[in-house]
Amino acid sequence: MPTLFNPIFIVGAPRSGTTLLQYMLRSHPDIYFPTGESHFIIPLYRNIENFGDLKKPENIRCVLKAMYKLSANFLDNDLHGIKFNIAQLTNELLAEEQDSISKIISTLFQKNANAQGKSRWGDKTPYYVLHMDKLLKMFPSAQFIHIIRDGRDCTLSMFERKNDFGVYNTFFAAKYWEIYVERGRCIGKELGDEIYHEIHYEDLLNTPEKILKEICTFLNEPYNDKILHYKRSEEAGKTPLLQKSLQIDNQAKWKTNMTTRQIRIFEGAVNRTLTEFGYPLITDAKPLSLPIKAFWRTHNQLMTFLNNNFRE
Repeated sequence: MPTLFNPIFIVGAPRSGTTLLQYMLRSHPDIYFPTGESHFIIPLYRNIENFGDLKKPENIRCVLKAMYKLSANFLDNDLHGIKFNIAQLTNELLAEEQDSISKIISTLFQKNANAQGKSRWGDKTPYYVLHMDKLLKMFPSAQFIHIIRDGRDCTLSMFERKNDFGVYNTFFAAKYWEIYVERGRCIGKELGDEIYHEIHYEDLLNTPEKILKEICTFLNEPYNDKILHYKRSEEAGKTPLLQKSLQIDNQAKWKTNMTTRQIRIFEGAVNRTLTEFGYPLITDAKPLSLPIKAFWRTHNQLMTFLNNNFRE
């Protein structure tokens, strides 16, 4: 089994369309993405020295237990090709001499893909956009697709799940979005065009076939119409639009759903970044002053504290 077969990572700021692209690409005849987000790869990488010699079964077992502690729901419900049985997987990994964190992770995903009749595995975990360089060290043949969406629409979507993201005001949402897109592009430039590919969510909605063909070319995979007519989600979950066909109007909602004040705050917070990423400004908002920035950061900290301590 090719343990370091070139995986595909879909990354981006929260609420940028990563799940849509995940469902599209998992409909490809040769590519398999689990339905959720792993979240465990970077924490395991950070603690790689703590697991000792992975030629020993007890240490492999420790890795799998740590993985499960970090992402039990994902491992129980989103790996549709295999059952996450620690004892069984420990024996298989030991027999196959998968003696590194990278090999263990890759083998797990590859077994899952193979069980679904697919030859290549992928993972969609948005925040990995901040760690693409680390992931490339773990998986030297990996490729990354960074999907970018207008931050004002991301903000509206994050507000719908504000407690999940800890985002309670427009300024904080703007800076949150800015960190993700700027860090992603910065790392991407260092990785190069054969490893990193950038798309815009709006382009995926407006010209889906063109964008998907470009993605397949980047991945060195044949284009197949199945990804355009992707298999819908059977459950609404946190992204109910996945139960429907492609929603071309799911863009620029901020123009009607944001107040003028919110737009001015957002554009004042990240006007340079919006322009850099091709999203035009509609106000003449000037950069926010330091006291105003401090106020909104303090407000978000206070709201986070209140939510964490007084949630029912």
